Amino acid sequence: MPGDQGDGPGRPDDCRAGRRGGGERRGRARRRPFWQELLILVVSALVLALLIKTFLFQAFSIPSGSMQNTLQPGDRVLVDKLTPWFGSEPERGEVVVFHDPSDWLAAEPVARPNAVQTVLSAIGLAPSADERDLIKRVIGMGGDTVECLGTGPLRVNGKALDEPYLYPGNTPCGDKPFGPRKVPPGRLWVMGDHRQESADSRYHMNDPKTHGFVPVGDVVGRAFVVAWPVSHWKTLPIPKTFDQPGIGTRHGG
Repeated sequence: MPGDQGDGPGRPDDCRAGRRGGGERRGRARRRPFWQELLILVVSALVLALLIKTFLFQAFSIPSGSMQNTLQPGDRVLVDKLTPWFGSEPERGEVVVFHDPSDWLAAEPVARPNAVQTVLSAIGLAPSADERDLIKRVIGMGGDTVECLGTGPLRVNGKALDEPYLYPGNTPCGDKPFGPRKVPPGRLWVMGDHRQESADSRYHMNDPKTHGFVPVGDVVGRAFVVAWPVSHWKTLPIPKTFDQPGIGTRHGG
Protein backbone atom coordinates (compact mmCIF):
# COMPACT_ATOMS: atom_id res chain seq x y z
CA MET A 1 0.00 0.00 0.00
CA PRO A 2 1.19 3.54 -0.59
CA GLY A 3 1.33 4.23 3.12
CA ASP A 4 3.64 1.23 3.67
CA GLN A 5 6.33 2.06 1.09
CA GLY A 6 8.66 3.67 3.60
CA ASP A 7 8.58 0.71 6.04
CA GLY A 8 10.93 -1.64 4.18
CA PRO A 9 14.48 -2.51 5.26
CA GLY A 10 16.01 -0.20 2.67
CA ARG A 11 14.31 2.89 4.02
CA PRO A 12 16.40 6.01 3.26
CA ASP A 13 15.92 7.33 6.81
CA ASP A 14 17.60 4.20 8.19
CA CYS A 15 20.59 4.72 5.89
CA ARG A 16 21.08 8.31 6.99
CA ALA A 17 20.74 7.39 10.62
CA GLY A 18 23.24 4.58 10.19
CA ARG A 19 25.75 6.89 8.60
CA ARG A 20 25.39 9.44 11.35
CA GLY A 21 25.76 6.84 14.05
CA GLY A 22 28.83 5.32 12.44
CA GLY A 23 30.44 8.72 12.02
CA GLU A 24 29.86 9.55 15.66
CA ARG A 25 31.37 6.24 16.75
CA ARG A 26 34.41 6.75 14.52
CA GLY A 27 34.83 10.33 15.88
CA ARG A 28 34.78 9.01 19.42
CA ALA A 29 37.27 6.31 18.51
CA ARG A 30 39.72 8.85 17.01
CA ARG A 31 39.66 11.25 19.96
CA ARG A 32 43.05 11.52 21.67
CA PRO A 33 43.51 10.93 25.38
CA PHE A 34 43.52 14.07 27.49
CA TRP A 35 47.22 13.78 28.33
CA GLN A 36 48.12 13.70 24.63
CA GLU A 37 46.07 16.81 23.90
CA LEU A 38 47.64 18.56 26.91
CA LEU A 39 51.14 17.60 25.73
CA ILE A 40 50.43 18.96 22.25
CA LEU A 41 49.17 22.24 23.72
CA VAL A 42 52.22 22.61 25.97
CA VAL A 43 54.68 21.86 23.18
CA SER A 44 52.88 24.25 20.82
CA ALA A 45 52.95 27.00 23.45
CA LEU A 46 56.67 26.48 24.07
CA VAL A 47 57.48 26.55 20.35
CA LEU A 48 55.42 29.72 19.94
CA ALA A 49 57.16 31.35 22.91
CA LEU A 50 60.57 30.43 21.49
CA LEU A 51 59.67 31.92 18.09
CA ILE A 52 58.42 35.10 19.76
CA LYS A 53 61.65 35.40 21.78
CA THR A 54 63.83 34.78 18.72
CA PHE A 55 62.09 37.04 16.23
CA LEU A 56 59.63 39.39 17.98
CA PHE A 57 59.98 40.32 21.65
CA GLN A 58 62.01 39.40 24.69
CA ALA A 59 61.83 40.31 28.36
CA PHE A 60 64.85 41.81 30.09
CA SER A 61 65.39 42.56 33.76
CA ILE A 62 66.98 45.84 34.83
CA PRO A 63 69.96 44.91 37.05
CA SER A 64 71.12 48.32 38.27
CA GLY A 65 70.23 51.96 38.77
CA SER A 66 72.10 53.26 35.71
CA MET A 67 68.85 54.18 33.93
CA GLN A 68 66.98 55.69 36.87
CA ASN A 69 64.47 57.19 37.08
CA THR A 70 63.35 56.02 33.65
CA LEU A 71 63.91 52.42 34.74
CA GLN A 72 64.19 51.05 38.25
CA PRO A 73 66.28 48.05 39.35
CA GLY A 74 64.11 44.96 39.05
CA ASP A 75 61.86 46.39 36.32
CA ARG A 76 61.05 44.07 33.43
CA VAL A 77 61.06 45.66 29.99
CA LEU A 78 59.93 44.24 26.67
CA VAL A 79 62.38 44.61 23.82
CA ASP A 80 61.35 44.83 20.17
CA LYS A 81 63.56 42.44 18.19
CA LEU A 82 61.47 42.52 15.02
CA THR A 83 62.31 45.87 13.43
CA PRO A 84 66.07 45.15 13.11
CA TRP A 85 65.15 42.20 10.88
CA PHE A 86 63.79 44.75 8.38
CA GLY A 87 66.99 46.82 8.39
CA SER A 88 65.91 49.40 10.96
CA GLU A 89 68.78 50.76 13.05
CA PRO A 90 68.68 52.38 16.51
CA GLU A 91 67.79 56.08 16.62
CA ARG A 92 68.82 58.92 18.90
CA GLY A 93 66.82 58.88 22.11
CA GLU A 94 65.86 55.21 22.03
CA VAL A 95 66.50 52.98 25.03
CA VAL A 96 68.26 49.91 23.68
CA VAL A 97 69.54 46.58 24.97
CA PHE A 98 72.88 45.49 23.56
CA HIS A 99 75.45 42.76 24.08
CA ASP A 100 78.53 43.67 26.08
CA PRO A 101 80.82 44.98 23.32
CA SER A 102 84.17 44.67 25.12
CA ASP A 103 83.99 43.39 28.70
CA TRP A 104 82.17 46.48 29.94
CA LEU A 105 80.65 44.21 32.58
CA ALA A 106 83.89 42.48 33.53
CA ALA A 107 83.66 43.71 37.12
CA GLU A 108 79.98 42.79 37.49
CA PRO A 109 79.08 39.43 39.10
CA VAL A 110 77.18 36.94 36.96
CA ALA A 111 74.02 35.54 38.51
CA ARG A 112 73.72 31.76 38.55
CA PRO A 113 70.25 30.85 37.29
CA ASN A 114 68.48 27.77 38.60
CA ALA A 115 67.05 25.10 36.29
CA VAL A 116 63.60 26.68 36.11
CA GLN A 117 65.02 30.13 35.32
CA THR A 118 67.21 28.62 32.62
CA VAL A 119 64.27 26.94 30.89
CA LEU A 120 61.97 29.96 31.16
CA SER A 121 64.61 32.41 29.95
CA ALA A 122 65.50 30.11 27.04
CA ILE A 123 61.95 30.33 25.70
CA GLY A 124 61.52 34.01 26.51
CA LEU A 125 59.01 33.62 29.36
CA ALA A 126 61.45 35.11 31.85
CA PRO A 127 64.32 37.61 31.59
CA SER A 128 67.64 36.09 30.68
CA ALA A 129 69.68 35.62 33.84
CA ASP A 130 73.10 34.89 32.38
CA GLU A 131 73.40 36.96 29.21
CA ARG A 132 75.93 39.80 29.38
CA ASP A 133 73.67 42.57 28.14
CA LEU A 134 73.39 46.28 28.97
CA ILE A 135 70.64 48.85 28.58
CA LYS A 136 71.33 52.54 27.81
CA ARG A 137 69.93 55.47 25.87
CA VAL A 138 71.25 56.16 22.36
CA ILE A 139 72.69 59.69 22.24
CA GLY A 140 74.58 59.67 18.94
CA MET A 141 74.45 57.63 15.71
CA GLY A 142 77.08 57.14 13.05
CA GLY A 143 78.22 60.53 11.72
CA ASP A 144 77.10 62.51 14.79
CA THR A 145 79.39 64.61 16.96
CA VAL A 146 78.65 64.40 20.69
CA GLU A 147 80.15 66.40 23.55
CA CYS A 148 79.47 67.35 27.15
CA LEU A 149 81.75 69.95 28.75
CA GLY A 150 81.80 71.03 32.38
CA THR A 151 78.31 70.76 33.80
CA GLY A 152 76.68 70.55 30.39
CA PRO A 153 74.52 70.65 28.48
CA LEU A 154 75.01 67.49 26.45
CA ARG A 155 75.23 68.42 22.77
CA VAL A 156 74.60 66.43 19.60
CA ASN A 157 75.83 68.05 16.37
CA GLY A 158 76.06 71.34 18.27
CA LYS A 159 72.46 71.20 19.52
CA ALA A 160 71.92 71.27 23.29
CA LEU A 161 69.65 68.53 24.60
CA ASP A 162 66.87 69.22 27.08
CA GLU A 163 66.97 66.08 29.24
CA PRO A 164 64.02 65.88 31.66
CA TYR A 165 64.67 62.13 32.03
CA LEU A 166 67.93 62.69 33.96
CA TYR A 167 68.08 61.40 37.50
CA PRO A 168 67.26 64.24 39.93
CA GLY A 169 70.39 66.05 41.06
CA ASN A 170 72.54 64.78 38.16
CA THR A 171 74.22 67.13 35.70
CA PRO A 172 74.15 66.19 32.00
CA CYS A 173 77.86 65.26 32.02
CA GLY A 174 77.79 63.57 35.41
CA ASP A 175 81.30 63.16 36.77
CA LYS A 176 82.73 62.34 33.34
CA PRO A 177 82.60 65.29 30.91
CA PHE A 178 84.10 64.75 27.48
CA GLY A 179 85.15 66.77 24.46
CA PRO A 180 83.80 66.38 20.94
CA ARG A 181 83.59 62.75 19.82
CA LYS A 182 82.77 61.78 16.23
CA VAL A 183 80.65 58.63 16.10
CA PRO A 184 81.97 56.25 13.40
CA PRO A 185 79.58 54.70 10.86
CA GLY A 186 77.83 51.63 12.22
CA ARG A 187 78.45 52.68 15.83
CA LEU A 188 76.47 54.30 18.66
CA TRP A 189 77.29 56.59 21.58
CA VAL A 190 75.19 55.52 24.58
CA MET A 191 74.64 56.98 28.04
CA GLY A 192 72.59 56.09 31.09
CA ASP A 193 69.95 58.44 32.47
CA HIS A 194 71.56 58.25 35.93
CA ARG A 195 74.77 59.89 34.78
CA GLN A 196 76.52 59.57 38.14
CA GLU A 197 75.93 55.79 38.22
CA SER A 198 76.29 54.71 34.58
CA ALA A 199 79.53 53.21 33.26
CA ASP A 200 78.55 54.01 29.67
CA SER A 201 80.40 55.19 26.56
CA ARG A 202 82.14 57.94 28.56
CA TYR A 203 83.98 55.41 30.71
CA HIS A 204 85.26 53.31 27.81
CA MET A 205 86.77 55.97 25.56
CA ASN A 206 90.22 54.45 26.15
CA ASP A 207 89.09 50.93 25.28
CA PRO A 208 91.32 49.98 22.32
CA LYS A 209 88.56 47.83 20.83
CA THR A 210 85.50 50.07 21.01
CA HIS A 211 86.74 53.55 22.09
CA GLY A 212 83.39 53.79 23.87
CA PHE A 213 81.27 53.18 20.78
CA VAL A 214 78.75 50.31 20.56
CA PRO A 215 78.55 48.40 17.26
CA VAL A 216 75.03 48.51 15.83
CA GLY A 217 75.32 44.77 15.26
CA ASP A 218 75.50 44.22 19.04
CA VAL A 219 72.08 45.79 19.61
CA VAL A 220 69.43 43.25 20.59
CA GLY A 221 66.53 45.64 20.19
CA ARG A 222 64.68 48.67 21.50
CA ALA A 223 63.03 48.62 24.93
CA PHE A 224 59.55 50.00 24.29
CA VAL A 225 57.55 49.30 27.45
CA VAL A 226 58.00 48.59 31.15
CA ALA A 227 55.88 45.47 31.59
CA TRP A 228 56.50 44.63 35.24
CA PRO A 229 55.75 45.46 37.98
CA VAL A 230 52.30 46.63 36.97
CA SER A 231 52.66 49.76 39.11
CA HIS A 232 55.64 50.82 36.92
CA TRP A 233 53.92 50.15 33.59
CA LYS A 234 54.71 52.79 30.95
CA THR A 235 55.89 53.16 27.39
CA LEU A 236 59.39 54.39 26.49
CA PRO A 237 58.97 56.94 23.70
CA ILE A 238 61.77 58.97 22.14
CA PRO A 239 62.08 62.32 23.99
CA LYS A 240 61.10 65.36 21.90
CA THR A 241 64.52 66.99 22.32
CA PHE A 242 65.94 64.50 19.81
CA ASP A 243 63.53 65.82 17.15
CA GLN A 244 64.63 69.46 17.39
CA PRO A 245 65.49 71.14 14.06
CA GLY A 246 69.10 70.93 12.97
CA ILE A 247 70.11 67.99 15.12
CA GLY A 248 70.29 65.75 12.07
CA THR A 249 68.13 63.30 10.18
CA ARG A 250 67.00 59.92 11.42
CA HIS A 251 67.75 56.67 9.64
CA GLY A 252 65.25 56.32 6.87
CA GLY A 253 64.10 59.90 7.48
